[in-house]
Amino acid sequence: MKLYTYFRSSAAFRVRIALNLKGVVYEPKFVHLPRGEHRAAEYMAENPQALVPLLVTDDGTRLAQSLAIIELLDELYPRQPLLPKELKARARVRSLSLLVACEIHPLNNLRVLQHLKRALGQSEDQLNAWYRHWIADGLAKVEADLKGKAGKFCHGDAPTMADCCLVPQIFGAKRFNSDLAPYPTTLRIFEECMKLDAFDRAQPSKQPDAE
Repeated sequence: MKLYTYFRSSAAFRVRIALNLKGVVYEPKFVHLPRGEHRAAEYMAENPQALVPLLVTDDGTRLAQSLAIIELLDELYPRQPLLPKELKARARVRSLSLLVACEIHPLNNLRVLQHLKRALGQSEDQLNAWYRHWIADGLAKVEADLKGKAGKFCHGDAPTMADCCLVPQIFGAKRFNSDLAPYPTTLRIFEECMKLDAFDRAQPSKQPDAE
């Protein structure tokens, strides 16, 4: 199994966590996003979406989009389930995952920040203000949804797909020096996750392509 990844990609980080939780050994294939390697013809032949992550399974099946990949892994490797069996619990984990992956992350990913800077002439300070604004807006929603409902982790007492999404987003927030004090439940869960080897090994600084 191969994973096309970039050490700072939040989406790839989610999948690295899931693979580690599942105990799946994979071969990392590095795609340097700031250098535009995801737009190279060779990579686009592998992944027409020109994004990371891309998972290539043992039988050659290619799948992009982190949440789709995590759900596939959950079907292929049922041990350490990342989605609950109960219908409403499963829907809640998807809801929390999508809150991060669809409401927070897209506003702050690399290509958006590059467009703000290159096409719209925004300064570094303006980029940082943009990032922190949407982090604050999104994490306030996450905190409200977790408060009084979360267990040890986002849903219950074992990590799920929601935790795979939350942790990379907190790493991004810390990188941009966002104020995280207003989100105590969210931070408690983040810290609980980072006690686990699967999360720790997946973090950006521990990847072979880290800079």
